[in-house]
Amino acid sequence: MSVRIAVIGAGLMGADHARIVADDLPGATLQVVCDMDGARAKSVADACGALDISSDAEGTIARKDVDAVIVASPDFTHAPLSLAGIGAGKPVLCEKPLSQSSSECLSVIDAEMKTGRRWIQLGFMRRYDQSYVEMKTALADGVLGRALMMHNFHRNAETPAADFTAAMAITNSAPHEFDVVRHVLDTEFTAISAFQPIRSDGLVAPVFLVLETRDGQIVNIEINNNASYGYDVRGELVGERGSIALNAPVYSRLDAGLRQTTEYAPDWRPRFGQAYRRQNRSFLTLVNTGVFPDIASDSWDGYAAATVAEAGARALREGRKVPIEMIEKPAFYARYRDAAA
Repeated sequence: MSVRIAVIGAGLMGADHARIVADDLPGATLQVVCDMDGARAKSVADACGALDISSDAEGTIARKDVDAVIVASPDFTHAPLSLAGIGAGKPVLCEKPLSQSSSECLSVIDAEMKTGRRWIQLGFMRRYDQSYVEMKTALADGVLGRALMMHNFHRNAETPAADFTAAMAITNSAPHEFDVVRHVLDTEFTAISAFQPIRSDGLVAPVFLVLETRDGQIVNIEINNNASYGYDVRGELVGERGSIALNAPVYSRLDAGLRQTTEYAPDWRPRFGQAYRRQNRSFLTLVNTGVFPDIASDSWDGYAAATVAEAGARALREGRKVPIEMIEKPAFYARYRDAAA
Protein backbone atom coordinates (compact mmCIF):
# COMPACT_ATOMS: atom_id res chain seq x y z
CA MET A 1 0.00 0.00 0.00
CA SER A 2 1.10 3.53 -0.76
CA VAL A 3 1.73 5.81 2.22
CA ARG A 4 -0.78 8.66 2.12
CA ILE A 5 0.93 11.91 3.08
CA ALA A 6 -0.60 15.28 3.92
CA VAL A 7 1.47 18.44 3.50
CA ILE A 8 0.42 21.25 5.83
CA GLY A 9 1.48 24.65 4.54
CA ALA A 10 1.50 25.53 0.84
CA GLY A 11 4.13 28.25 0.92
CA LEU A 12 7.66 27.98 -0.44
CA MET A 13 8.70 25.00 1.71
CA GLY A 14 5.33 23.27 1.58
CA ALA A 15 5.27 23.43 -2.21
CA ASP A 16 8.76 21.95 -2.35
CA HIS A 17 7.78 19.11 -0.03
CA ALA A 18 4.66 18.46 -2.09
CA ARG A 19 6.78 18.18 -5.25
CA ILE A 20 9.18 15.77 -3.56
CA VAL A 21 6.30 13.55 -2.38
CA ALA A 22 4.72 13.61 -5.84
CA ASP A 23 7.89 13.16 -7.91
CA ASP A 24 10.61 11.59 -5.75
CA LEU A 25 8.96 9.30 -3.20
CA PRO A 26 8.00 5.97 -4.77
CA GLY A 27 5.54 4.32 -2.43
CA ALA A 28 4.01 7.61 -1.29
CA THR A 29 0.87 9.44 -2.39
CA LEU A 30 0.27 13.16 -1.97
CA GLN A 31 -3.13 12.82 -0.33
CA VAL A 32 -3.86 16.34 0.94
CA VAL A 33 -2.40 19.84 0.65
CA CYS A 34 -3.61 21.98 3.54
CA ASP A 35 -3.30 25.74 3.85
CA MET A 36 -5.33 28.55 5.39
CA ASP A 37 -5.32 30.12 1.92
CA GLY A 38 -7.56 27.81 -0.09
CA ALA A 39 -6.43 29.21 -3.44
CA ARG A 40 -2.78 28.59 -2.59
CA ALA A 41 -3.55 25.05 -1.43
CA LYS A 42 -5.40 24.38 -4.69
CA SER A 43 -2.57 25.78 -6.78
CA VAL A 44 0.00 23.48 -5.15
CA ALA A 45 -2.39 20.51 -5.18
CA ASP A 46 -3.13 20.97 -8.88
CA ALA A 47 0.56 21.33 -9.74
CA CYS A 48 1.55 18.22 -7.78
CA GLY A 49 -1.46 16.00 -8.34
CA ALA A 50 -2.76 15.93 -4.75
CA LEU A 51 -6.02 14.11 -4.24
CA ASP A 52 -7.60 16.72 -1.96
CA ILE A 53 -7.15 20.12 -0.31
CA SER A 54 -8.08 21.44 3.12
CA SER A 55 -7.84 24.55 5.28
CA ASP A 56 -8.09 22.69 8.62
CA ALA A 57 -4.66 21.55 9.79
CA GLU A 58 -5.66 19.53 12.85
CA GLY A 59 -8.60 18.07 10.97
CA THR A 60 -6.23 17.00 8.20
CA ILE A 61 -3.96 15.23 10.69
CA ALA A 62 -6.97 13.34 12.12
CA ARG A 63 -8.23 12.12 8.73
CA LYS A 64 -8.44 8.35 8.29
CA ASP A 65 -7.07 8.61 4.76
CA VAL A 66 -3.84 10.27 5.98
CA ASP A 67 -1.00 8.06 7.25
CA ALA A 68 1.73 10.66 7.82
CA VAL A 69 2.15 14.42 7.84
CA ILE A 70 4.71 16.96 6.66
CA VAL A 71 4.42 20.25 8.58
CA ALA A 72 5.67 23.27 6.62
CA SER A 73 3.33 25.89 8.04
CA PRO A 74 4.48 28.99 10.00
CA ASP A 75 6.92 28.41 12.86
CA PHE A 76 4.42 29.06 15.66
CA THR A 77 2.27 26.15 14.45
CA HIS A 78 5.05 23.53 14.49
CA ALA A 79 4.82 22.39 18.09
CA PRO A 80 0.99 22.33 18.26
CA LEU A 81 0.75 20.36 15.01
CA SER A 82 3.50 17.99 16.14
CA LEU A 83 1.51 17.37 19.30
CA ALA A 84 -1.57 16.71 17.17
CA GLY A 85 0.43 14.18 15.15
CA ILE A 86 1.60 12.42 18.32
CA GLY A 87 -1.98 12.36 19.60
CA ALA A 88 -3.19 10.83 16.34
CA GLY A 89 -0.39 8.26 16.31
CA LYS A 90 0.97 9.52 12.98
CA PRO A 91 4.60 10.22 12.07
CA VAL A 92 5.38 13.89 11.41
CA LEU A 93 8.20 15.43 9.39
CA CYS A 94 8.25 18.93 10.87
CA GLU A 95 10.20 21.77 9.34
CA LYS A 96 12.57 23.48 11.75
CA PRO A 97 12.20 24.90 14.32
CA LEU A 98 10.19 22.53 16.47
CA SER A 99 9.64 25.73 18.43
CA GLN A 100 11.64 28.84 19.23
CA SER A 101 10.70 28.18 22.87
CA SER A 102 12.72 25.47 24.60
CA SER A 103 9.90 24.97 27.11
CA GLU A 104 7.43 24.30 24.28
CA CYS A 105 9.88 21.78 22.84
CA LEU A 106 9.88 20.04 26.21
CA SER A 107 6.10 19.67 26.01
CA VAL A 108 6.53 17.82 22.72
CA ILE A 109 9.25 15.65 24.26
CA ASP A 110 6.99 14.81 27.22
CA ALA A 111 4.08 13.88 24.94
CA GLU A 112 6.30 11.74 22.74
CA MET A 113 7.91 9.91 25.64
CA LYS A 114 4.50 9.00 27.04
CA THR A 115 3.76 7.05 23.86
CA GLY A 116 7.04 5.13 24.02
CA ARG A 117 7.93 6.01 20.41
CA ARG A 118 9.59 8.85 18.51
CA TRP A 119 7.00 10.28 16.10
CA ILE A 120 8.63 13.59 15.16
CA GLN A 121 11.41 13.83 12.59
CA LEU A 122 12.68 17.40 12.48
CA GLY A 123 13.63 19.05 9.18
CA PHE A 124 17.31 19.76 9.81
CA MET A 125 18.10 18.49 6.33
CA ARG A 126 21.81 19.36 6.37
CA ARG A 127 22.48 16.04 8.12
CA TYR A 128 21.64 14.47 4.76
CA ASP A 129 23.83 16.77 2.66
CA GLN A 130 26.72 14.80 1.14
CA SER A 131 29.36 17.35 2.14
CA TYR A 132 28.38 17.14 5.82
CA VAL A 133 28.06 13.34 5.56
CA GLU A 134 31.66 13.15 4.35
CA MET A 135 32.82 15.59 7.02
CA LYS A 136 31.26 13.48 9.80
CA THR A 137 32.69 10.29 8.28
CA ALA A 138 36.21 11.73 8.10
CA LEU A 139 36.04 12.58 11.79
CA ALA A 140 34.51 9.24 12.80
CA ASP A 141 37.09 7.28 10.79
CA GLY A 142 39.97 9.04 12.55
CA VAL A 143 41.30 10.74 9.42
CA LEU A 144 41.34 14.16 11.10
CA GLY A 145 42.40 13.06 14.57
CA ARG A 146 40.68 14.82 17.44
CA ALA A 147 38.38 17.66 16.39
CA LEU A 148 39.62 21.07 17.56
CA MET A 149 37.60 23.77 15.77
CA MET A 150 34.75 24.15 13.33
CA HIS A 151 34.28 27.25 11.21
CA ASN A 152 30.89 27.95 9.64
CA PHE A 153 29.26 30.73 7.73
CA HIS A 154 25.73 31.09 6.44
CA ARG A 155 24.98 33.96 4.07
CA ASN A 156 21.76 35.04 2.40
CA ALA A 157 21.43 37.65 -0.32
CA GLU A 158 18.98 39.66 1.79
CA THR A 159 16.79 39.33 4.86
CA PRO A 160 13.53 37.45 4.26
CA ALA A 161 11.33 40.18 5.78
CA ALA A 162 11.45 43.91 6.51
CA ASP A 163 11.11 43.32 10.25
CA PHE A 164 14.01 40.83 10.42
CA THR A 165 16.35 41.49 13.36
CA ALA A 166 19.79 40.41 14.56
CA ALA A 167 18.14 38.24 17.21
CA MET A 168 16.16 36.50 14.45
CA ALA A 169 19.43 35.70 12.69
CA ILE A 170 20.23 33.62 15.77
CA THR A 171 16.78 32.11 16.30
CA ASN A 172 15.77 31.60 12.63
CA SER A 173 18.95 31.13 10.58
CA ALA A 174 21.64 29.83 12.94
CA PRO A 175 19.72 26.74 14.20
CA HIS A 176 20.75 24.86 11.05
CA GLU A 177 24.38 25.36 12.09
CA PHE A 178 23.63 24.60 15.74
CA ASP A 179 22.15 21.25 14.76
CA VAL A 180 24.64 20.12 12.13
CA VAL A 181 27.63 21.03 14.33
CA ARG A 182 26.17 18.98 17.19
CA HIS A 183 25.62 16.16 14.71
CA VAL A 184 29.07 16.22 13.12
CA LEU A 185 30.97 16.61 16.41
CA ASP A 186 28.56 14.39 18.38
CA THR A 187 28.61 16.80 21.29
CA GLU A 188 26.63 19.51 23.08
CA PHE A 189 27.39 23.20 23.51
CA THR A 190 28.17 24.65 26.92
CA ALA A 191 28.52 28.40 26.29
CA ILE A 192 27.92 31.00 23.59
CA SER A 193 29.11 34.54 22.86
CA ALA A 194 27.67 36.84 20.19
CA PHE A 195 29.14 39.84 18.38
CA GLN A 196 27.91 42.19 15.68
CA PRO A 197 29.76 44.77 13.55
CA ILE A 198 28.16 48.06 12.48
CA ARG A 199 26.89 48.52 8.93
CA SER A 200 26.78 51.92 7.27
CA ASP A 201 23.42 51.43 5.54
CA GLY A 202 21.06 50.52 8.37
CA LEU A 203 20.55 46.91 7.26
CA VAL A 204 20.86 44.05 9.74
CA ALA A 205 24.58 43.45 10.19
CA PRO A 206 26.16 39.99 10.38
CA VAL A 207 26.09 38.17 13.69
CA PHE A 208 29.24 36.32 14.74
CA LEU A 209 28.83 33.53 17.28
CA VAL A 210 31.52 31.72 19.24
CA LEU A 211 30.47 28.51 20.97
CA GLU A 212 32.25 26.13 23.33
CA THR A 213 31.51 22.41 23.48
CA ARG A 214 31.55 20.00 26.38
CA ASP A 215 34.57 18.32 24.74
CA GLY A 216 36.71 21.46 24.69
CA GLN A 217 36.21 22.42 21.03
CA ILE A 218 35.64 25.93 19.71
CA VAL A 219 33.01 26.62 17.05
CA ASN A 220 32.39 29.89 15.24
CA ILE A 221 29.31 30.70 13.16
CA GLU A 222 28.83 33.77 10.97
CA ILE A 223 25.22 34.55 10.05
CA ASN A 224 25.04 37.24 7.37
CA ASN A 225 21.50 37.78 6.15
CA ASN A 226 22.41 40.74 3.93
CA ALA A 227 25.43 39.41 2.04
CA SER A 228 23.96 40.80 -1.21
CA TYR A 229 25.76 38.47 -3.63
CA GLY A 230 23.72 35.28 -3.11
CA TYR A 231 23.15 32.24 -0.92
CA ASP A 232 26.41 30.82 0.40
CA VAL A 233 27.06 28.18 3.08
CA ARG A 234 30.59 27.07 3.91
CA GLY A 235 32.25 25.14 6.69
CA GLU A 236 35.56 23.66 7.76
CA LEU A 237 36.33 21.15 10.48
CA VAL A 238 39.89 21.34 11.84
CA GLY A 239 41.41 18.37 13.62
CA GLU A 240 44.78 17.54 15.09
CA ARG A 241 45.91 15.74 11.92
CA GLY A 242 44.04 17.50 9.14
CA SER A 243 40.99 19.46 8.10
CA ILE A 244 38.00 18.98 5.82
CA ALA A 245 35.91 21.69 4.15
CA LEU A 246 32.50 21.68 2.50
CA ASN A 247 32.37 21.97 -1.27
CA ALA A 248 29.15 23.40 -2.65
CA PRO A 249 28.17 21.81 -5.97
CA VAL A 250 29.06 24.04 -8.92
CA TYR A 251 27.78 22.76 -12.25
CA SER A 252 29.42 25.18 -14.64
CA ARG A 253 32.01 27.92 -14.97
CA LEU A 254 31.86 30.70 -17.53
CA ASP A 255 35.00 31.95 -19.25
CA ALA A 256 34.28 35.13 -21.23
CA GLY A 257 35.33 38.74 -21.49
CA LEU A 258 38.75 38.18 -19.91
CA ARG A 259 37.20 36.81 -16.74
CA GLN A 260 36.08 33.56 -15.14
CA THR A 261 32.78 33.41 -13.25
CA THR A 262 30.50 31.05 -11.40
CA GLU A 263 27.04 31.83 -10.06
CA TYR A 264 25.45 31.77 -6.62
CA ALA A 265 21.90 30.57 -6.05
CA PRO A 266 19.35 33.12 -4.77
CA ASP A 267 18.28 30.85 -1.86
CA TRP A 268 18.92 27.52 -0.15
CA ARG A 269 16.91 25.20 -2.39
CA PRO A 270 19.45 24.49 -5.16
CA ARG A 271 22.26 24.02 -2.62
CA PHE A 272 20.34 21.56 -0.44
CA GLY A 273 17.85 20.08 -2.91
CA GLN A 274 19.38 16.61 -2.74
CA ALA A 275 19.51 16.76 1.05
CA TYR A 276 15.77 17.48 1.17
CA ARG A 277 15.04 14.51 -1.09
CA ARG A 278 17.21 12.20 1.04
CA GLN A 279 15.56 13.49 4.20
CA ASN A 280 12.06 12.85 2.87
CA ARG A 281 12.98 9.33 1.73
CA SER A 282 14.30 8.70 5.22
CA PHE A 283 10.98 9.91 6.63
CA LEU A 284 9.11 7.48 4.36
CA THR A 285 11.25 4.67 5.80
CA LEU A 286 10.29 5.80 9.31
CA VAL A 287 6.62 5.71 8.34
CA ASN A 288 6.92 2.23 6.83
CA THR A 289 9.06 0.63 9.53
CA GLY A 290 8.47 2.63 12.71
CA VAL A 291 12.26 2.69 13.19
CA PHE A 292 13.67 6.18 13.72
CA PRO A 293 16.62 6.88 11.38
CA ASP A 294 19.93 7.34 13.23
CA ILE A 295 20.95 10.28 11.05
CA ALA A 296 17.68 12.20 11.49
CA SER A 297 16.96 15.03 13.94
CA ASP A 298 14.36 14.32 16.61
CA SER A 299 12.49 16.29 19.24
CA TRP A 300 15.53 16.33 21.52
CA ASP A 301 17.54 17.96 18.74
CA GLY A 302 14.76 20.53 18.35
CA TYR A 303 14.97 21.29 22.08
CA ALA A 304 18.78 21.58 21.91
CA ALA A 305 18.64 24.01 18.97
CA ALA A 306 16.03 26.17 20.71
CA THR A 307 18.05 26.25 23.94
CA VAL A 308 21.23 27.30 22.13
CA ALA A 309 19.31 29.96 20.17
CA GLU A 310 17.77 31.38 23.35
CA ALA A 311 21.21 31.62 24.96
CA GLY A 312 22.66 33.18 21.80
CA ALA A 313 19.98 35.86 21.63
CA ARG A 314 20.63 36.64 25.28
CA ALA A 315 24.40 36.81 24.69
CA LEU A 316 23.89 39.32 21.88
CA ARG A 317 21.44 41.38 23.93
CA GLU A 318 23.61 41.47 27.07
CA GLY A 319 27.02 41.60 25.39
CA ARG A 320 28.51 38.72 27.36
CA LYS A 321 29.19 35.01 27.22
CA VAL A 322 26.13 33.02 28.30
CA PRO A 323 26.17 29.44 29.58
CA ILE A 324 23.96 26.96 27.73
CA GLU A 325 21.98 24.97 30.27
CA MET A 326 19.98 21.98 29.13
CA ILE A 327 18.09 19.31 31.00
CA GLU A 328 19.73 15.90 31.21
CA LYS A 329 19.14 14.00 28.01
CA PRO A 330 16.45 11.36 28.54
CA ALA A 331 17.55 7.79 27.85
CA PHE A 332 14.56 7.65 25.49
CA TYR A 333 16.53 9.79 23.01
CA ALA A 334 19.93 8.14 23.50
CA ARG A 335 21.86 7.22 20.37
CA TYR A 336 25.34 7.61 18.90
CA ARG A 337 27.89 7.51 21.69
CA ASP A 338 25.19 8.00 24.34
CA ALA A 339 23.89 4.49 23.57
CA ALA A 340 27.38 3.04 23.88
CA ALA A 341 28.29 4.82 27.10
